[in-house]
Amino acid sequence: MGTYRLYTGDDGQSHIDEIALDATPTWTAPQATTHIVFRADPAGHFQDWHPAPRRQFVMIVSGQLRIGLGDGSLHVFGAGDARLVEDVTGQGHTTAVYGDEPCVIATIPLAVQ
Repeated sequence: MGTYRLYTGDDGQSHIDEIALDATPTWTAPQATTHIVFRADPAGHFQDWHPAPRRQFVMIVSGQLRIGLGDGSLHVFGAGDARLVEDVTGQGHTTAVYGDEPCVIATIPLAVQ
């Protein structure tokens, strides 16, 4: 289980950083959200290059998800992993269900401030 940030860098590409909760107080403070959506994507599901539609937390409930970045790197996330997704500009990332099981995802959009 880990916590991560997916964001757009100055180069217009998406990047992923691991976040240490004890060093990131904004993540452990209450945050305004709008709703939560659960989704199940089947094994083999792939979504080509896209930026995030808005700033949101995405948590893997079960299964595994693979995120592809413009530098060619692939990052696999599993049950319990949480990402703050805020690469809302630039090329974005690819998303694919990893493995032969569906991936259940909880998406929690952050309220616009």
